[in-house]
Amino acid sequence: MDKLTMQITGMTCGHCVAGVTRALKGVPGVTVDQVVIGTASVAYDPTATTPADITTAVEDEGYHVVSAA
Repeated sequence: MDKLTMQITGMTCGHCVAGVTRALKGVPGVTVDQVVIGTASVAYDPTATTPADITTAVEDEGYHVVSAA
């Protein structure tokens, strides 16, 4: 499993955290480590998904990923 930590703008409350968590859990091969306002950390199977797919899931939820590493 590889790790990915994202800095996310637009998250302001617990509802935002829940939405990002739900979006990340919907990506095949992703295990959510932690989601807090402004940051999300996941472990992912690189044979099942890519950082771009993970970032897209967050952005499709209405947030902006500033950085991902």
